[in-house]
Amino acid sequence: MTAPAIEEVIGALDVDRFWERGYAILPNVYTPEEIAAFREAAYASRGFGGDLLANPRLRGVITDGRMVAVARKLLGTDELVYTGDSSFTINGTQKGWHKDNADRVDPDAPDWADRYTQLRFGIYCQDHSEHTGGLNLRVGSHDLRNLTEGEVQYVKTKPGDLAVWSMRITHSGNGMLLKDPEAPFPMPNEHDRFKPEEVAEADGDRIALFVHIGADDKHAKRYADYTKTRRYLVDAWRMRPYDDEARQAAKDAGLRLRDLPAEVMDDPTAGLNELWQPFPYEGQKTKSAAAKPAPAAAASGTSRATDVKAIAKATLRRAYRAARGGAKGARDGWRAGR
Repeated sequence: MTAPAIEEVIGALDVDRFWERGYAILPNVYTPEEIAAFREAAYASRGFGGDLLANPRLRGVITDGRMVAVARKLLGTDELVYTGDSSFTINGTQKGWHKDNADRVDPDAPDWADRYTQLRFGIYCQDHSEHTGGLNLRVGSHDLRNLTEGEVQYVKTKPGDLAVWSMRITHSGNGMLLKDPEAPFPMPNEHDRFKPEEVAEADGDRIALFVHIGADDKHAKRYADYTKTRRYLVDAWRMRPYDDEARQAAKDAGLRLRDLPAEVMDDPTAGLNELWQPFPYEGQKTKSAAAKPAPAAAASGTSRATDVKAIAKATLRRAYRAARGGAKGARDGWRAGR
């Protein structure tokens, strides 16, 4: 069975809708045979370490041109960068609302100054259209500086689909799908309320592949600098630095490679944070940014009147809790693929 040509898939991609909602699902990008190969490669890569580019079994996920083509259309540029943030998980347990960008709670921080140009791609190698365990996200929350707003959506991907979302969007892994089609999608903290017989069964082992690709700009630089502070990433990069074949594969795919494994190898200041921490920036106020109301720069140009101080404090608490779970989930994928 063949998948549609990537040109056909790209042609159907609605860029304006992506920037309005913060995510898109591209159907049938990969064949069943490719999905089966991804699953086998993930099983075989348990304990390998490093990112996907450093892994010959899974390198093609980044370099086969499909994600690059999607990024080019969504971002409107050929100047794309890969900075070493990709992974796979096998039956990962991470859940809890969080954002992936560097500046998650400070409304005055650089990530929120304009449109955010960094993308996360996800390939779910099993069915989540009728099975539990898929991605939860809050629609439109890539333009909201909190974790509490945005319609909750369970993303019903099928094997072969390619998901892509803004790294500012609020999302959670390991979502729950109920058998009742009329039931609302459960929040991540509500899973214990439901009996097993109410939940759609899982479709075997949950294997997912994740890749960051972005425009080669100020947001990419800041995000890469931030990732150098995270222990699980730095540990993985030091375990599996890039070889010449990996570097050439990224170049051939049209990606500028920022070689973070080389940057952190002998840097004693890298990887000091196990959990997410606010990332400093020039001109940062010493007074808490949460005390100053700042309207969200929504794509529609509308603002939301909110109690920014209260929301920011609650968001920081939620972000910390999510980071604790996220650190374990990330280690699962980077170190052992569990």
